[in-house]
Amino acid sequence: HSVSRTSPNLNFVPACLPPDPGEVEELQRFVSNSKRLFVMTGAGISTESGIPDYRSEGVGLYARTDRRPIQHTEFVRSASARQRYWARNFVGWPQFSSHQPNAAHLVLRDWEKLGKLHWLVTQNVDALHAKAGSQRMTELHGCTHRVFCLACGDQILRSELQEHFETLNPTWKAEAFGVAPDGDVFLTDEQVRNFQVPACRKCGGILKPDVTFFGDTVSREKVNFVHQRLAESDSMLVAGSSMQVYSGYRFALAAREKQLPIAILNIGPTRLDHFASLKLNSRCGELLPLIV
Repeated sequence: HSVSRTSPNLNFVPACLPPDPGEVEELQRFVSNSKRLFVMTGAGISTESGIPDYRSEGVGLYARTDRRPIQHTEFVRSASARQRYWARNFVGWPQFSSHQPNAAHLVLRDWEKLGKLHWLVTQNVDALHAKAGSQRMTELHGCTHRVFCLACGDQILRSELQEHFETLNPTWKAEAFGVAPDGDVFLTDEQVRNFQVPACRKCGGILKPDVTFFGDTVSREKVNFVHQRLAESDSMLVAGSSMQVYSGYRFALAAREKQLPIAILNIGPTRLDHFASLKLNSRCGELLPLIV
């Protein structure tokens, strides 16, 4: 396997023991027995790339702050909420967009190349699987690297929008205090007040990241597509997700219904623990590279 050129960043990874040799053997058996593996990843696979998650004990955003992610209706209805969101996102973008895949992302890409991984579904919006080179993949909640207009649907790259922000706000400056999982940062209302937000270049509509905000739903077409990929698979591996969000959990329920073996690799409890064939409490980037 190729491995990440940088050593893992463990600031946002909960404490855990090194992989137990017996557990490594069990996961090896699970993967070896799979011919068409369906993999679902969550925030826990990206924490070793330096991106915090929401729910990890002690180190997740919810444990460290009282911050909550923006709600879909709030973004759509409130110009001041959008101004606040984009100001924070503008400051956080250079750092957030520079994060690189870690060993776990690269291993899953290699499994795809070998024909072992049938389909990958990620709940993450950080583009790290795409950066690693995964192609048989669905970004369930979209990706922060794309932006679209709510009125006409026109799409632009987030990096392009960054240039528009810079042009509109030549003298605006704000220092960031800590990064959140979705790439924005902590700013005060005072800092946000004069930040200018561009409208859609084509129709003047509202620009929104191509991500499913909390309170919004994943499109029926995407859900059906993922169900089809799951139907073609013979086993399911969940890596780095507590599966607390229903949009991902429904696929585990479908896998259970089809009586597919399910393995979970996640530090801490998950919603699937009671019906999984295998549960491992290890770092994704430490355990997955050990599987041949």
